[in-house]
Amino acid sequence: MSVTLHFHGAAGTVTGSCYRVVHPGGQFLVDCGLFQGNKSVRDLNLKPTPFDPKDIDFLLLTHAHIDHAGLLPKLYAEGWRGPMWMTEPSAGLLEYLLPDSAGIQESEAERETKKRGRRGDEPAPPLYTMADAEEALQHRHTCQYKEWIAPGPGVRARFWNAGHIIGSASIEVEVMNGDGKLVRLMFSGDIGPDEKVFYAEPEGPAGFDYILCESTYGGRERADYTLVERREALKAEIVQAMQRGGNLIIPAFAVERSQELLHDIGVLIKNGEIDPKLVVLDSPLASKVTGVYRKYSKLFEDTELSADELFSDPRFRIIEAVEDSKALNAIKGGAIIMSASGMADAGRIKHHLRNNLIRSNATVLFVGYQAPGTLGQIILSGAKEVRIHGTLVPVRAAIKSMGNYSAHADHSELMDWIIARLPAHGALFLTHGENEERHALREALVAAGKLGGDQVILPELDDYFELTAAGIKAALKPAARRVDLRQLPQDWHNLFSDFTIRLSQRLHELPDAEKLALMMQLQETLSALGAEKSPPPMPTPVTPVETQAFDE
Repeated sequence: MSVTLHFHGAAGTVTGSCYRVVHPGGQFLVDCGLFQGNKSVRDLNLKPTPFDPKDIDFLLLTHAHIDHAGLLPKLYAEGWRGPMWMTEPSAGLLEYLLPDSAGIQESEAERETKKRGRRGDEPAPPLYTMADAEEALQHRHTCQYKEWIAPGPGVRARFWNAGHIIGSASIEVEVMNGDGKLVRLMFSGDIGPDEKVFYAEPEGPAGFDYILCESTYGGRERADYTLVERREALKAEIVQAMQRGGNLIIPAFAVERSQELLHDIGVLIKNGEIDPKLVVLDSPLASKVTGVYRKYSKLFEDTELSADELFSDPRFRIIEAVEDSKALNAIKGGAIIMSASGMADAGRIKHHLRNNLIRSNATVLFVGYQAPGTLGQIILSGAKEVRIHGTLVPVRAAIKSMGNYSAHADHSELMDWIIARLPAHGALFLTHGENEERHALREALVAAGKLGGDQVILPELDDYFELTAAGIKAALKPAARRVDLRQLPQDWHNLFSDFTIRLSQRLHELPDAEKLALMMQLQETLSALGAEKSPPPMPTPVTPVETQAFDE
Protein backbone atom coordinates (compact mmCIF):
# COMPACT_ATOMS: atom_id res chain seq x y z
CA MET A 1 0.00 0.00 0.00
CA SER A 2 1.30 3.44 -0.93
CA VAL A 3 0.94 6.63 1.08
CA THR A 4 -1.95 8.88 -0.01
CA LEU A 5 -1.86 12.65 0.51
CA HIS A 6 -5.20 14.53 0.46
CA PHE A 7 -5.59 18.32 0.18
CA HIS A 8 -8.74 19.29 2.07
CA GLY A 9 -7.93 22.99 2.38
CA ALA A 10 -5.47 25.77 1.52
CA ALA A 11 -5.40 24.54 -2.08
CA GLY A 12 -6.03 27.55 -4.30
CA THR A 13 -6.85 29.64 -1.22
CA VAL A 14 -4.86 31.05 1.70
CA THR A 15 -7.08 29.60 4.45
CA GLY A 16 -8.55 26.31 5.63
CA SER A 17 -5.23 24.51 5.88
CA CYS A 18 -5.86 20.76 6.20
CA TYR A 19 -3.88 17.81 4.87
CA ARG A 20 -4.73 14.14 5.40
CA VAL A 21 -2.17 11.37 5.08
CA VAL A 22 -3.41 7.80 4.67
CA HIS A 23 -0.82 5.02 5.13
CA PRO A 24 -0.74 1.28 5.91
CA GLY A 25 -0.83 1.94 9.67
CA GLY A 26 -3.77 4.35 9.63
CA GLN A 27 -4.29 8.03 8.81
CA PHE A 28 -3.60 11.42 10.35
CA LEU A 29 -4.12 15.14 9.75
CA VAL A 30 -1.72 18.05 9.53
CA ASP A 31 -3.76 21.14 10.57
CA CYS A 32 -7.52 21.58 10.41
CA GLY A 33 -8.20 25.25 9.77
CA LEU A 34 -11.20 27.49 9.31
CA PHE A 35 -11.93 28.80 5.82
CA GLN A 36 -11.96 32.61 5.72
CA GLY A 37 -12.59 35.09 2.93
CA ASN A 38 -15.52 35.49 0.55
CA LYS A 39 -18.88 33.80 1.13
CA SER A 40 -18.18 30.83 -1.14
CA VAL A 41 -14.97 30.13 0.76
CA ARG A 42 -16.61 30.57 4.18
CA ASP A 43 -19.45 28.25 3.19
CA LEU A 44 -16.93 25.41 3.01
CA ASN A 45 -16.94 25.42 6.83
CA LEU A 46 -20.61 24.43 6.78
CA LYS A 47 -20.24 21.56 4.33
CA PRO A 48 -19.83 17.97 5.59
CA THR A 49 -16.29 17.08 6.64
CA PRO A 50 -14.76 15.30 3.60
CA PHE A 51 -13.58 12.35 5.70
CA ASP A 52 -14.81 10.45 8.76
CA PRO A 53 -13.14 12.10 11.77
CA LYS A 54 -13.34 8.85 13.71
CA ASP A 55 -10.86 7.30 11.26
CA ILE A 56 -8.17 9.84 12.17
CA ASP A 57 -5.51 8.56 14.58
CA PHE A 58 -3.91 11.88 15.52
CA LEU A 59 -3.30 15.44 14.32
CA LEU A 60 -0.10 17.48 13.97
CA LEU A 61 -0.62 21.25 14.30
CA THR A 62 1.82 23.68 12.66
CA HIS A 63 0.57 26.69 14.65
CA ALA A 64 -2.43 28.21 16.39
CA HIS A 65 -3.77 30.65 13.79
CA ILE A 66 -7.47 30.03 13.18
CA ASP A 67 -6.98 29.31 9.47
CA HIS A 68 -4.86 26.34 10.60
CA ALA A 69 -6.67 25.33 13.81
CA GLY A 70 -10.17 26.79 13.63
CA LEU A 71 -12.04 23.61 12.65
CA LEU A 72 -10.56 21.49 15.43
CA PRO A 73 -13.68 21.91 17.61
CA LYS A 74 -15.82 20.74 14.68
CA LEU A 75 -13.86 17.47 14.61
CA TYR A 76 -14.60 16.92 18.29
CA ALA A 77 -18.24 17.91 17.78
CA GLU A 78 -18.39 15.09 15.22
CA GLY A 79 -17.08 12.54 17.69
CA TRP A 80 -13.31 12.54 17.26
CA ARG A 81 -11.30 12.09 20.46
CA GLY A 82 -7.75 11.71 19.14
CA PRO A 83 -4.63 13.56 20.33
CA MET A 84 -3.33 16.80 18.82
CA TRP A 85 0.44 17.35 18.85
CA MET A 86 1.89 20.87 18.91
CA THR A 87 4.53 23.06 20.54
CA GLU A 88 3.90 24.33 24.07
CA PRO A 89 3.31 27.99 23.02
CA SER A 90 0.77 26.82 20.42
CA ALA A 91 -1.06 24.94 23.15
CA GLY A 92 -1.05 28.13 25.22
CA LEU A 93 -2.52 30.18 22.38
CA LEU A 94 -5.26 27.63 21.68
CA GLU A 95 -6.40 28.07 25.29
CA TYR A 96 -7.86 31.41 24.16
CA LEU A 97 -8.19 31.17 20.38
CA LEU A 98 -10.53 28.18 20.26
CA PRO A 99 -13.04 29.48 22.87
CA ASP A 100 -12.96 32.88 21.15
CA SER A 101 -13.75 31.26 17.80
CA ALA A 102 -16.52 29.20 19.40
CA GLY A 103 -18.02 32.36 20.85
CA ILE A 104 -18.06 33.90 17.37
CA GLN A 105 -19.75 30.79 15.95
CA GLU A 106 -22.43 30.88 18.64
CA SER A 107 -23.04 34.62 18.17
CA GLU A 108 -23.31 34.31 14.40
CA ALA A 109 -25.75 31.40 14.76
CA GLU A 110 -27.83 33.45 17.17
CA ARG A 111 -28.04 36.38 14.74
CA GLU A 112 -28.90 34.06 11.85
CA THR A 113 -31.57 32.36 13.97
CA LYS A 114 -33.22 35.74 14.62
CA LYS A 115 -33.30 36.42 10.88
CA ARG A 116 -34.73 32.99 10.17
CA GLY A 117 -37.29 33.43 12.92
CA ARG A 118 -38.71 36.49 11.18
CA ARG A 119 -39.18 34.31 8.08
CA GLY A 120 -40.59 31.40 10.06
CA ASP A 121 -37.56 29.21 9.25
CA GLU A 122 -35.76 26.68 11.45
CA PRO A 123 -33.04 27.92 13.86
CA ALA A 124 -29.43 28.00 12.62
CA PRO A 125 -27.10 25.71 14.60
CA PRO A 126 -23.58 27.01 15.33
CA LEU A 127 -20.68 25.46 13.43
CA TYR A 128 -19.49 24.37 16.88
CA THR A 129 -20.02 25.41 20.47
CA MET A 130 -17.97 26.51 23.44
CA ALA A 131 -18.32 22.99 24.82
CA ASP A 132 -16.74 21.60 21.63
CA ALA A 133 -13.82 24.00 21.98
CA GLU A 134 -13.33 22.99 25.61
CA GLU A 135 -13.38 19.33 24.57
CA ALA A 136 -10.70 19.98 21.95
CA LEU A 137 -8.47 21.62 24.55
CA GLN A 138 -8.49 18.42 26.61
CA HIS A 139 -6.59 16.58 23.87
CA ARG A 140 -3.50 18.80 23.46
CA HIS A 141 -0.10 17.11 23.61
CA THR A 142 3.09 19.16 23.45
CA CYS A 143 6.59 18.57 22.14
CA GLN A 144 9.82 20.51 21.79
CA TYR A 145 11.43 21.80 18.61
CA LYS A 146 13.82 19.29 16.98
CA GLU A 147 12.51 16.44 19.20
CA TRP A 148 11.35 13.27 17.41
CA ILE A 149 7.91 12.01 18.47
CA ALA A 150 6.10 8.82 17.48
CA PRO A 151 2.42 9.86 17.45
CA GLY A 152 1.19 6.66 15.77
CA PRO A 153 2.25 3.30 14.29
CA GLY A 154 4.61 3.69 11.35
CA VAL A 155 4.91 7.47 11.79
CA ARG A 156 7.38 9.78 13.46
CA ALA A 157 7.55 13.57 13.31
CA ARG A 158 9.79 16.46 14.26
CA PHE A 159 8.90 20.17 14.67
CA TRP A 160 11.16 22.98 13.43
CA ASN A 161 10.96 26.72 14.09
CA ALA A 162 9.03 28.39 11.24
CA GLY A 163 9.55 31.98 12.46
CA HIS A 164 5.90 32.88 11.78
CA ILE A 165 4.25 33.37 15.19
CA ILE A 166 5.12 32.16 18.66
CA GLY A 167 5.21 28.36 18.65
CA SER A 168 4.88 28.07 14.86
CA ALA A 169 6.50 25.07 13.23
CA SER A 170 7.34 23.35 10.01
CA ILE A 171 6.77 19.64 10.54
CA GLU A 172 9.05 16.90 9.22
CA VAL A 173 7.20 13.57 8.90
CA GLU A 174 8.41 10.06 8.13
CA VAL A 175 5.75 7.51 7.12
CA MET A 176 6.28 3.81 6.48
CA ASN A 177 4.65 2.61 3.25
CA GLY A 178 3.45 -0.90 2.42
CA ASP A 179 6.85 -1.93 1.08
CA GLY A 180 8.58 -1.15 4.35
CA LYS A 181 10.19 2.00 2.92
CA LEU A 182 10.03 5.45 4.47
CA VAL A 183 8.31 8.32 2.68
CA ARG A 184 9.70 11.61 3.99
CA LEU A 185 7.53 14.74 3.89
CA MET A 186 8.00 18.33 5.04
CA PHE A 187 4.95 20.50 5.82
CA SER A 188 6.08 24.12 5.87
CA GLY A 189 3.17 25.56 7.84
CA ASP A 190 3.42 29.33 7.46
CA ILE A 191 6.97 30.60 6.99
CA GLY A 192 8.00 33.83 8.67
CA PRO A 193 10.19 36.55 7.14
CA ASP A 194 13.91 36.84 7.80
CA GLU A 195 13.50 39.99 9.91
CA LYS A 196 11.29 39.40 12.96
CA VAL A 197 11.33 41.19 16.28
CA PHE A 198 10.85 38.02 18.32
CA TYR A 199 12.37 35.00 16.55
CA ALA A 200 15.34 33.55 14.76
CA GLU A 201 15.04 32.83 11.03
CA PRO A 202 13.04 29.75 9.91
CA GLU A 203 15.00 26.52 9.92
CA GLY A 204 14.80 22.86 9.00
CA PRO A 205 16.75 20.00 7.41
CA ALA A 206 17.26 19.34 3.70
CA GLY A 207 16.39 16.42 1.46
CA PHE A 208 12.82 15.05 1.31
CA ASP A 209 10.66 12.97 -0.93
CA TYR A 210 7.89 15.58 -0.84
CA ILE A 211 7.72 19.18 0.34
CA LEU A 212 4.49 21.10 0.93
CA CYS A 213 5.18 24.84 1.03
CA GLU A 214 2.91 27.82 1.57
CA SER A 215 2.88 30.43 -1.20
CA THR A 216 0.96 33.38 0.26
CA TYR A 217 3.42 35.95 -1.06
CA GLY A 218 4.57 34.11 -4.18
CA GLY A 219 5.57 36.65 -6.83
CA ARG A 220 5.40 39.54 -4.36
CA GLU A 221 8.43 41.21 -2.82
CA ARG A 222 8.55 43.54 0.13
CA ALA A 223 11.26 46.16 0.31
CA ASP A 224 14.30 44.86 2.16
CA TYR A 225 14.40 46.28 5.66
CA THR A 226 15.97 45.87 9.04
CA LEU A 227 13.97 45.98 12.25
CA VAL A 228 15.28 49.51 12.78
CA GLU A 229 14.16 50.55 9.29
CA ARG A 230 10.74 49.00 9.86
CA ARG A 231 10.36 50.97 13.07
CA GLU A 232 11.34 54.14 11.21
CA ALA A 233 8.65 53.45 8.60
CA LEU A 234 6.07 52.97 11.35
CA LYS A 235 7.26 56.19 12.99
CA ALA A 236 6.71 58.12 9.75
CA GLU A 237 3.15 56.80 9.44
CA ILE A 238 2.33 57.62 13.06
CA VAL A 239 3.79 61.14 12.83
CA GLN A 240 1.79 61.87 9.67
CA ALA A 241 -1.39 60.48 11.20
CA MET A 242 -1.01 62.55 14.36
CA GLN A 243 -0.28 65.67 12.30
CA ARG A 244 -3.55 65.14 10.42
CA GLY A 245 -5.31 65.62 13.75
CA GLY A 246 -7.43 62.48 13.81
CA ASN A 247 -7.03 58.98 15.17
CA LEU A 248 -4.83 56.28 13.68
CA ILE A 249 -6.80 53.04 13.29
CA ILE A 250 -4.78 49.85 12.77
CA PRO A 251 -6.58 46.57 12.00
CA ALA A 252 -4.24 43.98 13.51
CA PHE A 253 -4.42 40.27 14.12
CA ALA A 254 -4.71 39.39 17.79
CA VAL A 255 -1.77 37.01 17.53
CA GLU A 256 1.72 38.34 16.77
CA ARG A 257 0.90 41.51 14.81
CA SER A 258 -0.59 43.28 17.82
CA GLN A 259 2.35 42.32 20.04
CA GLU A 260 4.96 43.42 17.48
CA LEU A 261 3.21 46.75 16.96
CA LEU A 262 2.93 47.35 20.70
CA HIS A 263 6.63 46.62 21.08
CA ASP A 264 7.70 48.98 18.29
CA ILE A 265 5.34 51.76 19.38
CA GLY A 266 6.67 51.36 22.91
CA VAL A 267 10.26 51.70 21.71
CA LEU A 268 9.39 54.85 19.72
CA ILE A 269 7.68 56.41 22.74
CA LYS A 270 10.57 55.44 25.04
CA ASN A 271 13.03 57.09 22.65
CA GLY A 272 10.89 60.24 22.46
CA GLU A 273 10.26 59.83 18.72
CA ILE A 274 6.45 59.89 18.86
CA ASP A 275 4.02 61.35 21.37
CA PRO A 276 0.47 60.00 20.94
CA LYS A 277 -2.14 60.89 23.54
CA LEU A 278 -3.25 57.27 23.87
CA VAL A 279 -2.28 53.81 22.58
CA VAL A 280 -5.11 51.30 22.77
CA LEU A 281 -5.25 47.58 22.10
CA ASP A 282 -8.99 47.00 21.95
CA SER A 283 -9.38 43.26 21.87
CA PRO A 284 -10.18 40.82 24.68
CA LEU A 285 -8.47 38.08 22.70
CA ALA A 286 -5.34 40.14 22.00
CA SER A 287 -5.16 40.94 25.71
CA LYS A 288 -5.13 37.24 26.61
CA VAL A 289 -2.69 36.42 23.81
CA THR A 290 -0.33 39.13 25.04
CA GLY A 291 -0.29 37.26 28.34
CA VAL A 292 0.92 34.15 26.51
CA TYR A 293 3.68 36.19 24.89
CA ARG A 294 4.79 37.48 28.26
CA LYS A 295 4.85 33.90 29.60
CA TYR A 296 7.09 32.64 26.78
CA SER A 297 9.20 35.79 26.38
CA LYS A 298 12.33 33.70 27.03
CA LEU A 299 11.94 32.39 23.47
CA PHE A 300 12.33 35.86 21.98
CA GLU A 301 15.45 37.00 20.18
CA ASP A 302 15.67 40.74 19.53
CA THR A 303 13.31 42.63 21.84
CA GLU A 304 14.49 46.09 22.87
CA LEU A 305 11.72 46.66 25.40
CA SER A 306 10.56 44.26 28.09
CA ALA A 307 6.86 43.60 28.63
CA ASP A 308 7.07 45.24 32.06
CA GLU A 309 8.59 48.41 30.55
CA LEU A 310 6.02 48.45 27.77
CA PHE A 311 2.94 48.30 29.95
CA SER A 312 4.23 50.68 32.61
CA ASP A 313 3.59 53.65 30.28
CA PRO A 314 0.28 55.27 31.38
CA ARG A 315 -0.69 55.92 27.76
CA PHE A 316 -0.94 52.19 27.05
CA ARG A 317 -4.33 50.59 27.59
CA ILE A 318 -5.54 47.10 26.85
CA ILE A 319 -9.33 47.07 26.68
CA GLU A 320 -11.55 44.08 27.21
CA ALA A 321 -14.92 45.46 28.40
CA VAL A 322 -17.50 46.35 25.74
CA GLU A 323 -18.38 49.64 27.45
CA ASP A 324 -14.73 50.72 27.49
CA SER A 325 -14.52 49.93 23.78
CA LYS A 326 -17.61 52.00 23.03
CA ALA A 327 -16.15 54.91 25.00
CA LEU A 328 -13.36 55.15 22.41
CA ASN A 329 -15.94 56.54 19.97
CA ALA A 330 -15.75 59.85 21.85
CA ILE A 331 -12.03 60.25 21.07
CA LYS A 332 -11.75 62.41 17.96
CA GLY A 333 -7.98 62.60 17.59
CA GLY A 334 -4.51 61.81 18.89
CA ALA A 335 -5.10 58.13 19.62
CA ILE A 336 -3.60 54.98 18.11
CA ILE A 337 -6.30 52.32 18.19
CA MET A 338 -5.41 48.72 17.31
CA SER A 339 -8.12 46.10 17.15
CA ALA A 340 -8.86 42.75 15.54
CA SER A 341 -9.43 41.42 12.98
CA GLY A 342 -6.43 42.09 10.76
CA MET A 343 -8.51 41.93 7.56
CA ALA A 344 -11.31 44.00 9.15
CA ASP A 345 -13.88 41.29 8.52
CA ALA A 346 -15.04 40.77 12.11
CA GLY A 347 -14.65 42.00 15.64
CA ARG A 348 -14.42 45.45 17.19
CA ILE A 349 -12.30 46.91 14.40
CA LYS A 350 -15.46 47.26 12.29
CA HIS A 351 -16.93 49.63 14.87
CA HIS A 352 -13.78 51.76 14.90
CA LEU A 353 -13.71 51.86 11.11
CA ARG A 354 -17.36 52.85 10.95
CA ASN A 355 -16.68 55.75 13.34
CA ASN A 356 -13.40 56.92 11.76
CA LEU A 357 -13.60 56.26 8.02
CA ILE A 358 -16.00 59.18 7.67
CA ARG A 359 -13.47 61.61 9.23
CA SER A 360 -11.17 63.30 6.74
CA ASN A 361 -8.50 63.85 9.43
CA ALA A 362 -8.37 60.16 10.42
CA THR A 363 -5.93 57.54 9.12
CA VAL A 364 -6.38 53.79 8.61
CA LEU A 365 -3.14 51.81 8.40
CA PHE A 366 -3.16 48.22 7.13
CA VAL A 367 -0.11 46.23 8.22
CA GLY A 368 -0.67 42.82 6.66
CA TYR A 369 -2.10 40.76 3.84
CA GLN A 370 -5.73 41.50 2.88
CA ALA A 371 -7.39 38.48 1.29
CA PRO A 372 -9.69 39.04 -1.72
CA GLY A 373 -13.26 39.77 -0.67
CA THR A 374 -12.44 41.00 2.83
CA LEU A 375 -13.46 44.45 4.05
CA GLY A 376 -9.79 45.36 4.42
CA GLN A 377 -9.07 44.52 0.77
CA ILE A 378 -12.09 46.51 -0.41
CA ILE A 379 -11.01 49.60 1.58
CA LEU A 380 -7.40 49.26 0.47
CA SER A 381 -8.45 48.95 -3.19
CA GLY A 382 -9.77 52.54 -3.12
CA ALA A 383 -13.49 52.09 -2.53
CA LYS A 384 -15.34 55.35 -1.98
CA GLU A 385 -17.97 53.66 0.15
CA VAL A 386 -18.07 50.38 2.07
CA ARG A 387 -20.81 48.48 3.81
CA ILE A 388 -20.30 47.97 7.54
CA HIS A 389 -23.01 46.37 9.68
CA GLY A 390 -25.48 46.86 6.84
CA THR A 391 -24.79 50.59 6.52
CA LEU A 392 -23.00 52.37 3.69
CA VAL A 393 -20.03 54.28 5.12
CA PRO A 394 -18.20 56.91 3.02
CA VAL A 395 -14.42 56.57 3.00
CA ARG A 396 -12.91 59.99 3.75
CA ALA A 397 -9.98 58.93 5.94
CA ALA A 398 -6.45 58.56 4.57
CA ILE A 399 -5.86 54.88 3.72
CA LYS A 400 -2.27 53.68 4.14
CA SER A 401 -0.48 50.33 4.17
CA MET A 402 2.80 48.79 5.31
CA GLY A 403 3.99 45.37 4.27
CA ASN A 404 6.84 45.21 6.74
CA TYR A 405 4.72 43.74 9.53
CA SER A 406 3.66 40.70 7.59
CA ALA A 407 4.24 37.44 9.43
CA HIS A 408 4.74 35.70 6.08
CA ALA A 409 7.90 35.29 4.05
CA ASP A 410 7.85 37.19 0.75
CA HIS A 411 8.71 35.70 -2.66
CA SER A 412 12.50 35.70 -2.25
CA GLU A 413 12.30 34.37 1.30
CA LEU A 414 9.99 31.55 0.18
CA MET A 415 12.44 30.73 -2.60
CA ASP A 416 15.28 30.65 -0.09
CA TRP A 417 13.34 28.39 2.28
CA ILE A 418 12.41 25.94 -0.48
CA ILE A 419 15.92 25.82 -1.95
CA ALA A 420 17.36 25.16 1.52
CA ARG A 421 15.01 22.16 1.89
CA LEU A 422 15.87 20.58 -1.50
CA PRO A 423 16.21 18.10 -2.99
CA ALA A 424 12.58 17.02 -3.23
CA HIS A 425 12.93 13.64 -4.91
CA GLY A 426 9.22 13.25 -5.62
CA ALA A 427 7.57 16.67 -5.85
CA LEU A 428 7.04 20.09 -4.34
CA PHE A 429 3.40 20.98 -3.65
CA LEU A 430 2.59 24.71 -3.47
CA THR A 431 -0.31 25.36 -1.11
CA HIS A 432 -1.82 28.11 1.04
CA GLY A 433 -1.86 30.74 -1.72
CA GLU A 434 -4.04 32.20 -4.44
CA ASN A 435 -3.44 30.72 -7.89
CA GLU A 436 -1.67 33.81 -9.24
CA GLU A 437 0.87 33.67 -6.40
CA ARG A 438 1.35 29.91 -6.75
CA HIS A 439 2.01 30.18 -10.48
CA ALA A 440 4.52 32.99 -9.92
CA LEU A 441 6.46 30.94 -7.38
CA ARG A 442 6.40 27.86 -9.58
CA GLU A 443 7.69 29.78 -12.60
CA ALA A 444 10.51 31.30 -10.55
CA LEU A 445 11.63 27.91 -9.21
CA VAL A 446 11.64 26.35 -12.68
CA ALA A 447 13.44 29.36 -14.17
CA ALA A 448 16.09 29.10 -11.46
CA GLY A 449 16.72 25.51 -12.52
CA LYS A 450 16.00 24.15 -9.06
CA LEU A 451 13.06 21.94 -10.08
CA GLY A 452 11.49 20.69 -13.28
CA GLY A 453 8.03 21.98 -14.20
CA ASP A 454 6.49 18.55 -13.61
CA GLN A 455 7.96 18.47 -10.09
CA VAL A 456 6.12 21.61 -8.89
CA ILE A 457 2.45 20.78 -8.36
CA LEU A 458 -0.44 23.14 -7.64
CA PRO A 459 -3.11 20.93 -6.04
CA GLU A 460 -6.77 21.96 -6.09
CA LEU A 461 -9.25 21.49 -3.27
CA ASP A 462 -9.79 17.78 -2.46
CA ASP A 463 -7.20 16.52 -4.96
CA TYR A 464 -5.19 13.54 -3.70
CA PHE A 465 -1.97 11.82 -4.66
CA GLU A 466 -0.60 8.32 -4.21
CA LEU A 467 3.01 8.70 -3.09
CA THR A 468 5.96 6.37 -3.06
CA ALA A 469 9.53 7.12 -2.04
CA ALA A 470 10.44 6.98 -5.74
CA GLY A 471 7.78 9.45 -6.88
CA ILE A 472 4.07 10.09 -7.40
CA LYS A 473 2.25 6.91 -8.36
CA ALA A 474 -1.05 8.61 -9.26
CA ALA A 475 -2.62 12.09 -9.18
CA LEU A 476 -6.36 11.82 -8.57
CA LYS A 477 -9.37 14.14 -8.62
CA PRO A 478 -12.39 13.88 -6.29
CA ALA A 479 -15.64 12.55 -7.67
CA ALA A 480 -17.26 15.88 -6.77
CA ARG A 481 -15.80 19.20 -5.60
CA ARG A 482 -17.18 20.83 -2.48
CA VAL A 483 -17.23 24.18 -4.30
CA ASP A 484 -16.98 25.55 -7.82
CA LEU A 485 -13.28 26.43 -7.94
CA ARG A 486 -14.05 29.58 -9.93
CA GLN A 487 -15.78 31.00 -6.84
CA LEU A 488 -12.72 30.78 -4.58
CA PRO A 489 -10.80 33.92 -5.62
CA GLN A 490 -13.87 36.14 -6.07
CA ASP A 491 -17.41 34.89 -5.70
CA TRP A 492 -20.59 36.47 -7.07
CA HIS A 493 -21.73 37.74 -3.66
CA ASN A 494 -18.90 40.26 -3.42
CA LEU A 495 -19.21 41.23 -7.07
CA PHE A 496 -22.95 41.78 -6.63
CA SER A 497 -22.42 43.97 -3.57
CA ASP A 498 -19.75 46.01 -5.36
CA PHE A 499 -21.90 46.26 -8.49
CA THR A 500 -24.96 47.56 -6.63
CA ILE A 501 -22.91 50.16 -4.74
CA ARG A 502 -21.24 51.39 -7.94
CA LEU A 503 -24.51 51.40 -9.88
CA SER A 504 -26.24 53.37 -7.14
CA GLN A 505 -23.40 55.90 -7.08
CA ARG A 506 -23.42 56.23 -10.87
CA LEU A 507 -27.18 56.73 -11.05
CA HIS A 508 -27.02 59.52 -8.49
CA GLU A 509 -24.26 61.26 -10.48
CA LEU A 510 -26.12 61.24 -13.84
CA PRO A 511 -28.76 63.66 -15.12
CA ASP A 512 -32.26 62.18 -15.14
CA ALA A 513 -32.29 61.45 -18.88
CA GLU A 514 -29.00 59.56 -18.63
CA LYS A 515 -30.28 57.66 -15.60
CA LEU A 516 -33.13 56.45 -17.76
CA ALA A 517 -30.83 55.49 -20.63
CA LEU A 518 -28.55 53.48 -18.33
CA MET A 519 -31.45 51.58 -16.78
CA MET A 520 -32.92 50.81 -20.20
CA GLN A 521 -29.53 49.50 -21.31
CA LEU A 522 -29.37 47.21 -18.28
CA GLN A 523 -32.92 45.97 -19.00
CA GLU A 524 -31.94 45.15 -22.56
CA THR A 525 -28.88 43.24 -21.34
CA LEU A 526 -30.98 41.23 -18.89
CA SER A 527 -33.47 40.46 -21.66
CA ALA A 528 -30.70 39.29 -23.99
CA LEU A 529 -29.39 36.95 -21.29
CA GLY A 530 -32.84 35.51 -20.79
CA ALA A 531 -33.04 36.79 -17.26
CA GLU A 532 -36.55 38.04 -17.98
CA LYS A 533 -38.88 36.50 -20.53
CA SER A 534 -40.58 39.75 -21.41
CA PRO A 535 -39.31 42.75 -19.48
CA PRO A 536 -41.80 45.59 -19.44
CA PRO A 537 -40.75 48.66 -21.42
CA MET A 538 -39.64 51.62 -19.36
CA PRO A 539 -41.82 54.64 -20.13
CA THR A 540 -40.33 58.07 -20.62
CA PRO A 541 -41.19 60.02 -17.49
CA VAL A 542 -43.23 63.19 -17.85
CA THR A 543 -41.51 64.80 -14.86
CA PRO A 544 -38.05 64.16 -13.39
CA VAL A 545 -37.92 61.12 -11.15
CA GLU A 546 -35.62 61.02 -8.15
CA THR A 547 -33.88 57.66 -8.10
CA GLN A 548 -33.48 55.96 -4.75
CA ALA A 549 -30.34 53.98 -4.06
CA PHE A 550 -30.90 50.27 -3.66
CA ASP A 551 -28.91 47.91 -1.50
CA GLU A 552 -27.92 44.31 -1.75
